[in-house]
Amino acid sequence: MIAAVEHADLTPERLNLVEAELRTVLGRLTGRAQGWVRAAAGVPVAFGRAVRAAGRELAVVTPTQGMVPALLPERDRAAVGELVSLGQQVRLLAYDPADREGCVGADERMIAECRQLFALWVGSPSNGRDATAHLVAYARARGVPVEVVWPEGAAREAIPGGPVRDAGRRHRDSSRPSTTVAPQPTPITREANQPR
Repeated sequence: MIAAVEHADLTPERLNLVEAELRTVLGRLTGRAQGWVRAAAGVPVAFGRAVRAAGRELAVVTPTQGMVPALLPERDRAAVGELVSLGQQVRLLAYDPADREGCVGADERMIAECRQLFALWVGSPSNGRDATAHLVAYARARGVPVEVVWPEGAAREAIPGGPVRDAGRRHRDSSRPSTTVAPQPTPITREANQPR
């Protein structure tokens, strides 16, 4: 199984660059490992499209609460429709899609079963909004190979009142394995499936 994690604040107009880069790296993989994606807008859709373009099967992980499918945040609902139509499987996983820690826990459970992780990541540390560095460190700590993917021209959105973000100038030769050093994981204070 292969999966991807990402900065959730990638600029929407640059997702085509991300999708093209993912198609390239997925095309280099040997074997027929299935792609897994947690249902959400943005990079998950680009990853799902790239997985299918590479001739691989796609499993879409969607949240459940109380044994029934959970309502996703409004920004993700249209994307789930496309992902489900691309996928061969829908996997239900108990987590709260509106809770950051719940989403991080769901990503950790996917990563724990992966044989390869693609990280759309500029190398920045995790913060209260973004857990990509934590997820990269989590995968590496479990021996899951991580390839950092950041296409030339990709950029992150500015967050009003937030710190200045990388403008997307970093580029890495995607034919080489990742050499990025990941920061220490951000501690998770409760299990994703525990009630709040």
